[in-house]
Amino acid sequence: MNRRLPLMLKELSECYRSKAFEPLAVTEQTLARAKNLKELNAFIRTTPTKALHQAEQSVQRYKQGKPVSILDGAPIAVKDNFCTKDIHTTCASRMLQNFVPPYNATVYDRLERSGAILIGKTNMDQFGMGSGTVDSIFGATKNFWSESLRGTDFRIAGGSSGGSAVAVASGVCFAALGSDTGGSTRNPASYCGVVGFKPTYGLLSRHGLVPLVNSMDVPGILTRTVDDCAAVFNAIAGPDQHDSTTVKKPFDAILVSEVDRISLKGLKVGIPVEYHCDGISGEVLSTWSKVADMLEDAGATVKAVSLPYTSASISVYSILNQCEASSNMSRYDGIEYGHRSDENSSTEQLYARTRAEGFTAVVKNRILAGNFFLLRKNYDTYFQKALKVRRLIANDFDRAFREVDILLTPTTLSDAPLYEEFTKSHNRDQCAVQDFCTQSANMGGIPAISIPIKLSEKKLPISLQLMGPSFSEKALFDVAKWIEAQVQFVECYLDR
Repeated sequence: MNRRLPLMLKELSECYRSKAFEPLAVTEQTLARAKNLKELNAFIRTTPTKALHQAEQSVQRYKQGKPVSILDGAPIAVKDNFCTKDIHTTCASRMLQNFVPPYNATVYDRLERSGAILIGKTNMDQFGMGSGTVDSIFGATKNFWSESLRGTDFRIAGGSSGGSAVAVASGVCFAALGSDTGGSTRNPASYCGVVGFKPTYGLLSRHGLVPLVNSMDVPGILTRTVDDCAAVFNAIAGPDQHDSTTVKKPFDAILVSEVDRISLKGLKVGIPVEYHCDGISGEVLSTWSKVADMLEDAGATVKAVSLPYTSASISVYSILNQCEASSNMSRYDGIEYGHRSDENSSTEQLYARTRAEGFTAVVKNRILAGNFFLLRKNYDTYFQKALKVRRLIANDFDRAFREVDILLTPTTLSDAPLYEEFTKSHNRDQCAVQDFCTQSANMGGIPAISIPIKLSEKKLPISLQLMGPSFSEKALFDVAKWIEAQVQFVECYLDR
């Protein structure tokens, strides 16, 4: 089967219905493509046996004229911090290298029930601690848009969901799940030229997502188009009895408007002045300005707004991230599951050796920092104060959304850096830079979407981000789809 696969889920479903393609043949082709693109290191493991079994079931449903959804027969990938029953879930760490969950994460379970076909589990920074997908025991993931893939002469994929972004960008799958704690879906989406979506906190279940920062973690979605992103979101959103943080109100599917029916007249778009920050590239600035002008020409009102606590958000995010991470990492003690050291003569030594062997320096540093902030003598000075400033950051968004409907910002400050440039800095320093425009949305719990706009002079994707008030997913999808139609970035893939 040599024909190019469609770029969108809707087109794929129509091909299945018309019998132009069959799910089994498409699955075989995507597995072969994953194997041919192994050098990108997007996958920790592929799942051919499961994928082919799911594809055969999908074939039967289409023959009976009873596909269960638009996702029926669509190849997808899942970041390796989502539990998948009887399939290894490693978090790219030695600590969980041999862990096989006995249950599915809710979001993956819902995708499976929708007929999606799991191609494999994708690479990531260990336990989601990073913004490059370079800190994995399985090696770094390489950006699909890299000029070269030789040695260390490649572009990073972004992180920590870089494997999922590359899997989608390279055409191995139509959609992928990531997780987003401070931009870990939107950051790699920006660098890899795909759509990256972080929903309102509580609309997607976190059950089965290995936790990093419970108060900020959300499942994220990566696709090539906005319509595909909405389709996946509709399939997995809604209350979950296994997750008390999900919104209890029943979820109504979002219908994204057709492009010719999307009107921007009356739309108020905010440009946060604080996002004009040090280190932002001229190309990102010009792209930001161009899209703002595009929206204004279409009838939207574009105005400057202020989010004054933006300058404090990285410090606050760092403290809260490390505090919650240190708490979450305490469960890995070598007793119940995960790696267990063979060198021990006491319970205390078992804990110490297991954690010394299972965690990398990045994870250890965050645990130590978090424990320091949570010491009784430091608790009020750091953790409590960070919580108070987090509330002020959320209040910034509340005030801004009284003036405007959505915010338009960069996603990342530049196009994808070279691996050698990126790894010269400390992991924590890189996260502070790379997540500048994304992490505050997690502290506010608001939805955000990254959309690819153009290729830079280096032929690398440049993306922008839309943010809206809680539960404004419909508006974000509509505006993002309108921008997508104007810039036509998806055509860039036709030459790849």
